[in-house]
Amino acid sequence: MKSAVPEPVKFLIVDDTEENLVALEALLRRPGLEILMARSGSEALEFLLVHEVALAILDVQMPSMDGFELAELMRGAERSKHVPIIFVTAGSSDPHRAFKGYESGAVDFLFKPIEPSILKSKAHIFFELYRQRKDLETSLRLNDMFVGILGHDLRSPLGTIINGCRLVEPECKSEESQRALGRMIAAAERMAGMLTQMLDLTRARLGGGVVGPKRSLDVVSLVHTVVEEVAVNHPGREMLVQATGSTVVTADAGRLLQVFSNLVINAVNHGTSDAPVKIELWGDEAEVVVCVSNAGFIPAELVPTIFDPFRSGRNTSSRSSGLGLGLYISKQIMIGHGGSLDVDSSHDRGTAFTARIPRG
Repeated sequence: MKSAVPEPVKFLIVDDTEENLVALEALLRRPGLEILMARSGSEALEFLLVHEVALAILDVQMPSMDGFELAELMRGAERSKHVPIIFVTAGSSDPHRAFKGYESGAVDFLFKPIEPSILKSKAHIFFELYRQRKDLETSLRLNDMFVGILGHDLRSPLGTIINGCRLVEPECKSEESQRALGRMIAAAERMAGMLTQMLDLTRARLGGGVVGPKRSLDVVSLVHTVVEEVAVNHPGREMLVQATGSTVVTADAGRLLQVFSNLVINAVNHGTSDAPVKIELWGDEAEVVVCVSNAGFIPAELVPTIFDPFRSGRNTSSRSSGLGLGLYISKQIMIGHGGSLDVDSSHDRGTAFTARIPRG
């Protein structure tokens, strides 16, 4: 079997002088590279709309749109904002000009006449970095696919174990065997929850989305459902729900339940036990806002990474459990709805997680 031929690495040369384009193309040409040559800034932008490039070599002095202006437009576009830029100019060696180049996002600024070996060496480094990044992206994608397949296949036997344990539960006569079976069921259910989180993480990373079919629903009814479920395991904990205005949206009910459940359980587990957990809802013409707050406090150094995946490994709280994916997945669900999830925490105000859900 023949191995797949890797896609060529593309890079862009922009110069309004034909002779310069030909000279640079001849200098940098080699197998595995595809050279895109543009004679103006507008032509370069057209290339960047279609092609992903590993490097852009820009002439500074061009009519209509000079290299600095082109670089600023590249930095403003999502597709090209991370492309390394090398400026080339025939002007005098002016430190202020070079500084402007670096300020525009350049990784280097070369003056003509260019030493061929230097340019070839610099370009080679960026080509190799691009290849390594692409190889890493492929490896990560394959790893996510493997985790997704494995997690999906493990859910069925794990479900069989849980159902089997519940089936024999009535037959356990001794208190010791009942406790042992209860621990087995609880452990298996935690494993099932972890697998669900891993599958959600895989969907989010592979771009499959974590939001399913949407329908019209009342957010306040979902919140009451969550509060009733959480109250079963925390019978002495006070949870207050207050709603203002219309709370009807078009959304994925199951996913919103997942978000609210995560936020309310976190508020109960990590808040001050003698202070109530508050769930406030209000709606306007554009969105419905759900704010879950408690009297707890998140250290300032943890706030910037609170929505990062696998965050529980950096949390020393004894009440932390699971994979630390709950808040990450909740934020992805809100993004999938076109909304947002943010946190605010201080000693004076406590901690509040605010979910914003567009009307749809």
